Amino acid sequence: MDHRLIAAASCLAILMASPTLAADVPAIVIHAGHLIDTQTGKVLDDQTLVIQGDKITAVGPSASITVPNGAQRIELGNATVLPGLIDVHVHLTANASDEGYNGLTVTPAREGINGVANAKKTLEAGFTSARNVGAGAFSDVALRDAINQGEIEGPRLQVSGPPLGATGGHADDNLLPFEYHYVSEGAADGPWALRAKVRQNAKYGVDLIKFMSTGGVLSHGDSVGGQQLTQDEMNAIVEEAHMWGRKVAVHAHGASGIKGAILAGADSIEHASLIDDEGIKLAKAKGTYLSMDIYNDDFILGEGEKNGIEPASMEKERMIGKLQRENFAKAFKAGVKMAFGTDAGVYPHGDNAKQFAVMVRFGMTPMQAIQTATVNSADLMGWGDRVGRLAPGYFADIIAVKDDPIANVKALEKVSFVMKGGVVWKSAP
Repeated sequence: MDHRLIAAASCLAILMASPTLAADVPAIVIHAGHLIDTQTGKVLDDQTLVIQGDKITAVGPSASITVPNGAQRIELGNATVLPGLIDVHVHLTANASDEGYNGLTVTPAREGINGVANAKKTLEAGFTSARNVGAGAFSDVALRDAINQGEIEGPRLQVSGPPLGATGGHADDNLLPFEYHYVSEGAADGPWALRAKVRQNAKYGVDLIKFMSTGGVLSHGDSVGGQQLTQDEMNAIVEEAHMWGRKVAVHAHGASGIKGAILAGADSIEHASLIDDEGIKLAKAKGTYLSMDIYNDDFILGEGEKNGIEPASMEKERMIGKLQRENFAKAFKAGVKMAFGTDAGVYPHGDNAKQFAVMVRFGMTPMQAIQTATVNSADLMGWGDRVGRLAPGYFADIIAVKDDPIANVKALEKVSFVMKGGVVWKSAP
């Protein structure tokens, strides 16, 4: 990272704080051969964008755009530009090498350091917004704040802090023996105890609430699809979270836990691996988003054991991966809302875009896959008025790729230009 860009970002933040000075910031003009309009699903040729401060002020055919005097010009040639991508299911404070018993050595301080490194990788991969859904000791809250204050590089973040769930369930760490009497910070039992956990997370600054309604692939000693919270407990969490103005993301693999979470009013179901026909109908009727991490099966089966994943968890992944992909195809074909969530941290950060090709393989067009990671995910986050599109009034979160991602969606795995909020964080030599 060029330290001059960091300095520029800091100066820009100071300037934008003053309405008088903001108008004096030179405009930036970007020209590119092609632009993806994520709202209409069209590719537009010979496009120019005008940026003032951290927002887009104009975008359209180059011949129709008036270039402000003294504007800085960025020429991207025949590249394709599109909005910064969004991943709604990441774990920036975790690394893929810290699975199973390896994770017992990871301290909250180490989580914070991981977050700084992984936030930069994520931004440079073209993901300018993300939801961090699960982190210990509110380390993701500190990460978000440091990014917002311009101290470190990273995407715009919404964060959940510690995920909530039942004692002994997927939100609890079950790797230590009884004599340690260890219970994870998000574990609780009963509607009112779980409401208290929601309030605690809200107190310490989270943007959303995440809870676990079923077991998981990487948790010790539970059934991946087994329901772990009662309907009353799920209802209480969602009601409390919404009362505090927080959306709710629910880890759910099994069919009953998925349906219970949807009935409780969850905003998104994460993984949704074993969703059945009734669950698909419910999700569509309720407008619930599915965030299905269908890439990481490849990484877990290929690299999981050497990263510390237990044999029992590897067996769970072998059982569930193919079914999840088949159910992804069924849910998408049925018209369920789809967001782009990858579970980054289970695989190496920065490889988020590898999921696009898998989404296309299982039924989406490249444009539909791109829309999941732009307008759809922006809508899920409640940020549909500021990110996910290249339009006047939106943040100048802009990426570019050399090759055509509509012809070959793998082009998104090689992002050559990244701008976030009007500041260039990555550009081709």
